[in-house]
This record gives sequence, C-alpha cells and structure tokens, in this order.
Amino acid sequence: MVRTILAVVAVLTLIATAPVSADPGGSLFVNLTTDENHRADMAMGFSKAMMERAHPLTVWLNDKGVLLASRENVGKFADQQKMLSELMTKGATVIACPMCMKHYGVKEDDLIEGVKVGNPDMTSTLLFKEGTQTLTW
Repeated sequence: MVRTILAVVAVLTLIATAPVSADPGGSLFVNLTTDENHRADMAMGFSKAMMERAHPLTVWLNDKGVLLASRENVGKFADQQKMLSELMTKGATVIACPMCMKHYGVKEDDLIEGVKVGNPDMTSTLLFKEGTQTLTW
C-alpha cells in the first residue's frame, strides 16, 4: 500500500514538474511600430522564441516600423533586416502598412525580399484568426 502511494506521488510529481509545451494552435501577431533598434530587437527576439515554440507569427510593420524593411535604410537597420529575413525564412509573415509606407516615402520595390504590402483582407485574416495573441513594440 505504501509503495502504491509513493508510486502515485512520484507520477504526480513528474506530471506537475514536466515542462509545458506550446499549443501549436495559437499564433502571435506583433505590431511593430518603432524604428528604435533596441525595441525592434526585443520584438523580433521574442517573436523568434515564440516561433521556436510552434506559434505561427505575423509581424505587422506599422508607423516607423516600415523603415526597418526599407533597403534604403540598410546602413541603419542591417541587423533588423537580417532578423526579419530569418523570421520569414522560418515561416513568419511580415506585412508593411501601406499608409505608413506612403507617409515615410518607402516604395514597395524598396522593401526587403519577402515583405508583403498589407491590405485590409490580408491583415484582418491574420489578426482575427482564432487563437491569435497580439503584442506591440
């Protein structure tokens, strides 16, 4: 009887201390509004960590965030452009706000490879997908 109780306690302890795995059904929608290197690095670092945990990722480059994807700004944002490219290579969707692009003078053919110009249908489909969580930097 004592052995049975100890065995049950051992199994319950293992279950309680087992690492929690990500729910592959949930996705992350990151609203990246900044052109500050540190804040952009934080957003993309966190995004990468979530992708490694099986969460699909969308990065919405909004406001000054569109400047990160402009080839004209490679000198200032080379590291961030590399991170965006790596995220896209691993399956992330990166979308640039067309109104913000117009405001900051970023042309579609100036975007780094793989970045899509957003539209309401594309963005809303990803933003309002069931199980999606949003974060903003």
